[in-house]
Amino acid sequence: MAEKTKREAKKTEKANDDKPVVELEEKVVAINRVAKVVKGGRRFSFSALIVVGDKAGNVGFGLGKAKEVPDAIRKASQVAAKRMISVPIDNGTIPHRVLGEFDAGKILFKPAGDGTGIKAAGACRTILELAGIKNVLTKSLRGNNPHNIVKATFEALRELRSATQIAKVRGVEEKGLRLK
Repeated sequence: MAEKTKREAKKTEKANDDKPVVELEEKVVAINRVAKVVKGGRRFSFSALIVVGDKAGNVGFGLGKAKEVPDAIRKASQVAAKRMISVPIDNGTIPHRVLGEFDAGKILFKPAGDGTGIKAAGACRTILELAGIKNVLTKSLRGNNPHNIVKATFEALRELRSATQIAKVRGVEEKGLRLK
């Protein structure tokens, strides 16, 4: 019984930290039924590909597998929350043109002006919306497998650098730096 109260105390300590609790939004990208052939027949399970984001520059993805769909989604969202990356956003768009590639998936991102919106489809659109990007042009150059498109999109987002980050690396004052 004493152990139980210690565990409860630890949970409340973590919940009552001064850090603000960030509300993450999650979207299901793909659910797949997979079968394992065993001696008695087939055993079915499900895999779920989930994207989570706070619409403020942080986004992540995760893959979960379980016997039931809700369990797979729960596991995937936990993995996605742990694997979040920060995306630099410049006036509602990306700072520069970037190409992301993973296996057979290849995707191109270009910055866009205000009012353009997100010109993307499927998994890529979901990721950009949850990252908080408002205007961007995309083109899928290869592949339509959602797993490869998600990973290629994240490769591209990891390569993005803001003008401040580039100026810091170069040792240049940001005002004198003009990127486009």
